[in-house]
Amino acid sequence: MIDKLTIDKIHEAAQILDVVSDFVTLRKSGANYKGLCPFHDDRTPSFIVSPAKNYCKCFACGKGGSPVGFIMEHEQLSYPEALRYLARKYGIEIKEKELSSEERAAQSERESMFLVNEWALSWFRQQMNETQDGRAVGLAYFRERGFRDDIISKFQLGYCPSARDSMTRTALREGYSEHTLTATGLTIRYDDGTLTDRFRGRVIFPWHTISGKVAGFGGRVLDAATKGVAVKYQNSPESPIYSKRRELYGLYQAKQAIVRADQVYMVEGYTDVISMHQCGIENVVANSGTALTPEQVHLLHRFTSNITLLYDGDQAGIHAAQRGTDMLLADGMNLKILLLPDGDDPDSFARKHDATAFRQYIEQHQVDFIRFKTDLMLSEARNDPNRLSLLVDDIVTSIACIPNEITRSIYIRETSASMHLDEQMIQRAVQRQMSKRREEEYRRRNSQQLQTSSPLLPQGTAANEVPRSTGEAGNANEAGSANEGGNTASGNTVSADSTSETESVSAITLQPRDPITRAELLLAQMIVRYGERKACDAEDENGQCIPLSVCEFIYYSMEQDELSFTHPLAATIMQKALKHIHDQGFTAEKYFLWHKDQQLSQAAFTLSTDREELSRFHSRGQQQDTSEPHLLELTTHLLADLKIAVVRRDITNIMAEMKHTNSDTKARELLIRYKELKEAEKRLAKECGDRVLV
Repeated sequence: MIDKLTIDKIHEAAQILDVVSDFVTLRKSGANYKGLCPFHDDRTPSFIVSPAKNYCKCFACGKGGSPVGFIMEHEQLSYPEALRYLARKYGIEIKEKELSSEERAAQSERESMFLVNEWALSWFRQQMNETQDGRAVGLAYFRERGFRDDIISKFQLGYCPSARDSMTRTALREGYSEHTLTATGLTIRYDDGTLTDRFRGRVIFPWHTISGKVAGFGGRVLDAATKGVAVKYQNSPESPIYSKRRELYGLYQAKQAIVRADQVYMVEGYTDVISMHQCGIENVVANSGTALTPEQVHLLHRFTSNITLLYDGDQAGIHAAQRGTDMLLADGMNLKILLLPDGDDPDSFARKHDATAFRQYIEQHQVDFIRFKTDLMLSEARNDPNRLSLLVDDIVTSIACIPNEITRSIYIRETSASMHLDEQMIQRAVQRQMSKRREEEYRRRNSQQLQTSSPLLPQGTAANEVPRSTGEAGNANEAGSANEGGNTASGNTVSADSTSETESVSAITLQPRDPITRAELLLAQMIVRYGERKACDAEDENGQCIPLSVCEFIYYSMEQDELSFTHPLAATIMQKALKHIHDQGFTAEKYFLWHKDQQLSQAAFTLSTDREELSRFHSRGQQQDTSEPHLLELTTHLLADLKIAVVRRDITNIMAEMKHTNSDTKARELLIRYKELKEAEKRLAKECGDRVLV
């Protein structure tokens, strides 16, 4: 369990730009930063990071949050797990009691699987470095491959003894459950009930997530045991924490180098990656011999748009270089291909050259995909017209994948020149392929019924519209600590099974044309941005003058007119703000943006960053500050808008009821009520009409 003081330290230390930059390459954009969204297939940057608000959000898919919320969403962690993650990142000590075997069993399945993988990694390394058999077999294998001890340590390589179940027995003895061991694939359970170590007798290559957590393992049979073995490498099976199609080997170790170089090299195997690191080239990842997937391409594109495929020059390498090229092009990647001299793979080539010579060779011999395909297929097709036709179709299909029109035109021209074909003919063929792709994409999107817009964006706002910079962060960084989920008394704790204190706001649907909904959400905006600030002075029941906050002014004004919020988001914001308005150091904006209910946090961020609606109510020529008189005037106008919207709704209802009543008495009552409402409407309309809209 995590104490309240530690939670506050984590919130104060965690900076959204620092946290998100571990996973996304960001570019400066005014007062904010933006990049490709890590939560959906983003082709144009729509993910916005606001250092001023210490918050991020994608304005296409709507996901984001505070530093804690971002880690919860990205790493699929619970609130306490995300706090622990950030505590480790910023070196904040968390004092927690040791979990009992019963408490460990009660933890979430994902957390339990990551924990047992971390334990297994430590055990594999200990077996290799501290046991006689491990040093003689496992460590000797890596050294024979030429790997230095520092590189072995960097990639956390290990060894699993050849005994049938030595790892499993040790894990069970230390309190890890059989269910978790089999779920991760560390242990295989046969039908007769016997348990076996999956990686027994193999050297171990751990797979890390982009944040460094151990998601799975690869194990290689040692050379002396490979005779007659069909599969030298064995990987962890698919699980809730590991999917080979979503991971790239070495990305955790390479991500910073990729960003620095704005370039990534793609190779096939574990040892290719490790040897290139040892050579001095660190911006390299491997897809481990499988075809590239959209998830892997999108993962790489978050760090760079430039990729070079490095494969050996045999038939297997040529085939590997051809796989996934269209997928890379469609994602907007700048693609180069390099086939190493026949007989060399990146592993062997790196052991023969230093980093400078290796990079120089790459620069001199890498080619774009058009030249690669043209040279390769022309050598195969020779004078066969049918083969040449297939070659052109293949190249045209690849060009049609490229989203950038200028790049497409350049490749069309190059293909025309190299193939001695009419440029207009290739252009028409590309257009046909593009039309075909658009139709397929349209059908796919319709079948999935993609929801791409945020339910809280104002009417007419595009789903990918970036919020304008205001240069204004309220007093979100002033003294006092707001808390995730509320300001609570010192000593309160958060445990792994803690939940949000309020109902979810995920079902909120904004109806932009409904004036009542519009007015309520504008008042909710005022509470989020300025709720704790002074609106005016009022007298209590004893005649004492007391300051009234914006939140309280809205609440008491509505109560006086027997009004209450009907929109679930506005009602939730009002209820929570009133609950904590007098807590020491309470800041409404920080409280809602840092709330552990991520749906409420995201909704509050949308309200907090959409300045357009409230700005309409500023008087022409008046400075748009946030002084108390201005807040009072603005809040009063917004309340008047809500009241007149309610009055007009009641007038409409009465008119409809008058048309269908057959009772004279009832008709007279309705008429009297109608006249009262019309008088109220006239009074409120005059009040609202006093402002000049800009």
